[in-house]
Amino acid sequence: MNPYRDINDEEWQRVAPLLPELRPRSELRGRPLANTRSVLNGVLWVMYSGATWSAMPRKYPSYQTCHRRFKAWYESGVLKCVMDQLFGAASEELCSMMEARMRTHMSTEEKSVQADAAPVAAPAVYNPASAEPVPASPFAFPSPFKHAA
Repeated sequence: MNPYRDINDEEWQRVAPLLPELRPRSELRGRPLANTRSVLNGVLWVMYSGATWSAMPRKYPSYQTCHRRFKAWYESGVLKCVMDQLFGAASEELCSMMEARMRTHMSTEEKSVQADAAPVAAPAVYNPASAEPVPASPFAFPSPFKHAA
């Protein structure tokens, strides 16, 4: 692959209609929306370089913004269309590399199966002085400071 570069005006004209337009905030408080072209360049930089999101150069919007939009574009299928438009056959390799790096979250079905499993007891600590296991918690023994009534 060639070294990464930001997309040029001609490429932007091809992919801009594919990207969903974000609605401006109804209230004029908070930070203004980041430029979609800059965010796309940041997302492409991470995908192409293989670096972490937090290692993005400062010329792009914050990595949190780029990552948030990346997730939205990826889940809606927009990112795949953009990659096909920009890179053609090479987009398959970039997308598969990014998918391999993405964290996979447990589905609700996997969580329920894991919750149904029997809880595992804390391992007992072996005490060579006695043949009995010692409780794992130091607070399981009666306090020497309590007076017998």
